Formats: sequence, C-alpha cells, structure tokens
Amino acid sequence: MKKNIIFKVFAVILSILMVAASGLIVVQLSKMDVLPQSLFIPVVLIFVLICLIFILWINLMAKGIVSKVFAVIFVLLYTVSMGIGNFYLYKTDDFMQKVTDHKVGEVKNTVSIIVKDESKITKLSSLKGKKVGRLNNVDKVGTSKLLKAVKKEKGANYFDLKKYDGALSLVEALYKGDIDAMILNESYRGNITSVEEYEHFSTETRVVYSKTYYTMKKNDSLVVSDITKNPFTILISGNDTTGDVSTLSRSDVNMLVTINPKTSTILLTSMSRDTYVETVCDADGDVACPNGQMDKITHTGIHGTNTTKRTVEQLLGIEINYTFKVGFDTVTDLVDAVGGVDVTVAPGYAVDKLLTNPAYGVHEGVNHLNGEHALAYARERYAYTEGDRQRTKNQQQVLMGIIDKITSPAIVTNYASIMDSMANTFSTTMSNDEITDLIKYQLNKNPKWKMEQYMVDGTGDTLMCAELGDAASVMVPDQS
Repeated sequence: MKKNIIFKVFAVILSILMVAASGLIVVQLSKMDVLPQSLFIPVVLIFVLICLIFILWINLMAKGIVSKVFAVIFVLLYTVSMGIGNFYLYKTDDFMQKVTDHKVGEVKNTVSIIVKDESKITKLSSLKGKKVGRLNNVDKVGTSKLLKAVKKEKGANYFDLKKYDGALSLVEALYKGDIDAMILNESYRGNITSVEEYEHFSTETRVVYSKTYYTMKKNDSLVVSDITKNPFTILISGNDTTGDVSTLSRSDVNMLVTINPKTSTILLTSMSRDTYVETVCDADGDVACPNGQMDKITHTGIHGTNTTKRTVEQLLGIEINYTFKVGFDTVTDLVDAVGGVDVTVAPGYAVDKLLTNPAYGVHEGVNHLNGEHALAYARERYAYTEGDRQRTKNQQQVLMGIIDKITSPAIVTNYASIMDSMANTFSTTMSNDEITDLIKYQLNKNPKWKMEQYMVDGTGDTLMCAELGDAASVMVPDQS
C-alpha cells in the first residue's frame, strides 16, 4: 500500500514536469514564430495528445511492475526530449537576438603608440622630448582621443609631433629613424603588413601605449517587402582580424549573396580584396574617410561595413538589402562546430603547404578541412598564379561547404556548439522577423536551392591608394 502511494506521488510529480516541459516548448515556439501556422497547430495538438496518453498511462493504467517501469521510462524519455528541445530553442532565440541586434551599435577602435622593437622606449614617460609621427588627415578623431588620454596620464610627458600624409610614409620615417615613435589606429596595421617591404612590421615593432574607444555606427538595411517572394541581396563582409567582430578592420572578404525565392536560386558574386574602386563613405561624419578617392575595396572596411556596402553598390550599380559581418573566428569556430567541411581541389591546384598556415596543404580531389585548415585555404593567394582570383573561389568553396553541412540532418548533433560559435563572431542587419520568415518558408516549401558562382574580374596594375598614401598592387575591374 505504501509503495503504491509512493509511486502515485512520483507519477504525479513526473506528470507535472512533463506538462511543464511541453508547455514551455510551446511557449518558446510561439514566441520565436519559426513554425508556419499549418505546422504549429498540429505540433501543439501532438504535444497535448502525447501528454494525455502518458498521464493516463502512468497515473491510471499502469498496474503491474512491468507496466509501471515502462510507463516511467517512456515518460522520462519524453520529458528529457522536451528539455533538450527547450535548450535548442533557447540557443536559437539567444543567437538570433545577438546577431540581429547590430543595426546601431558600438564599434571598437584602438589607437597605439608604436616603436621599433630594439628601441629603448618602454613606457609613455620615456617619450619625453622624443619625435612622434602621426597621420595628417587620416584618423584625426582617433589620434585626438589618444593625445587627450596621454595628457591625462599621471606623470606623462608630452612629445614633439610630426605629421605625415600617408601610413607608408609614416612607417618609413620610423624605420629610417626620422621619428622615435608613431601613432597608428590598429585598423591600419593590415594595410602596412600587406606591403612586402613591411610584412614583418608587427614583429619588428611593439606597442608602448594604446587607447581604446567606441563609436556608434549605423548600418542600415534596405528592407524587402516579402523576403519569401522577392529577390534580395546580402553583402558578406569579412574582417581580417580575430576576436570581436565589432572591431574596425579591413574587409578581407567581399561577397554578395543574391537569393531569389521565385527560382530557388542563390548567386554568389565575389570580388578581389584588391579591386580598385571609388570609395563612397557612409554619411556618419567620418572625416577620415577618403570619399570619392580611389583605393582597394578592402580598405573601405576600416570605415565600417556601411562604407563597404555603399562602395559596392556604386561599383556594380545595384542595391544591397542586408549585410552580414564575419571575422576569422567565424570561419574556424563554425567549421569546427559542423565537424569540418569538404572542398574539391581541381587538378593543378594542389598545394603542399599553404603559405597562410604552413601546417596545412591541399591535394587534388576532395579534402576534409577543419576550422584552421578551412581559414588558411580561404585566405591563400600567394600559392596560386591567379592570386586573389583563386582566393575568392576558395572562399566560395568553403562557404558552400558550410551551407551543405548546416542544411543536413547531421546539424542536430552539433546544434548547440554551432549557435555558440556564431553568436559572437557574426552580425547581420537582417531582422529577427525576416530570419524567421525564411525559416518558415523553408519548412513550408522545402525548396531545392541551386547555387551559382560568379567573380568580378579585372586586370592587375600598380596605382595610388588613398588609405596608404602611396601606390600599391590593385585589380582594376573590367567594366564590360
């Protein structure tokens, strides 16, 4: 009798937990609105029906020991599965809130005082009476904030400033000994190391002082009236840095993804980071942005994704609806989270050691790449005679490999890690509602997407680049 009472109490508690877990998952599904109405109502009815059956079974119908054991096992399994489902939905909702909350946000800027590695200058006070170079018309705001911070430092002594028109002339002055130190926004470091003469700049110099500040950048979207019916274009802008995706840096990857729901077609259009373009600055008061001047498209990223977007729009004569901003960590973390990706290397394109990471190479045929390997492959250009043209093709291969993985049923086993890997290394101007509309469209229609690839081509040349203040290797796009 006592055992029956204990079992009845246990059955009631288990039933309450089961109903609570099922109710919570219904609430989360309703809040996220990812299921079309034609699926949501049947799903809710199924949950209600299963709960009723299990409640009747465990509380009224289970009489013998075997029946009770089976009832408990099935109810526990169902309750645990509801708990796992709630966890996945929570992860999804949290991810979508994070990546869509970047229309107006803080952008990280770091400005440094840099000296040659062999310099005896080790701290701010050592700069007393020294000559320090700064850029004349570039990054006036950042330089001003750093100089104000220097003045506020307790015991810090001021120094003599010399102005230079370009980043390369500033570095040249440091190397020649014309100045003892230089002030540089860290977003320009990549511009310097991309020049062969200064490719070891980061190891040949060191930072003795830095100031980090944040600016507000508005990144608008051109909303589509119905994202499930009308074609739209996304700009994928890839930072050339690791860590915080909000940090300003060069746009190392510039890829357009045009999605046409009517024809179930996805067009990938890539362009070389060295594509020579007229800079179209975002109207946000960035006085350092060289509006109307010619430069590599990669340098537009220093002034924010909106500047890159406006520049690409003018170059191609199109309108871009949304932007996706990613960083190096997005690739490595996401590829590892999905269990690696497969890319097919054509005959003649095998590389024993990728120069971007000599620990890896690729052979002809299918290659299975982990995160670091995929990033190295997507960044490689010097190992190919086609240079940057081949790199853009590699980037498209890695992207398609990721799409293949995240649209396969196997995603379920790595779902939580995929959400975690993307949440802090990726942001978009697409709204939460638009993303859920796409998910519902996929569930309703289940279209078989066709992928097409295209690359903006051109001819190589050496021309003046505004951000460098000097001539550099560029690719002049073929206007035809």
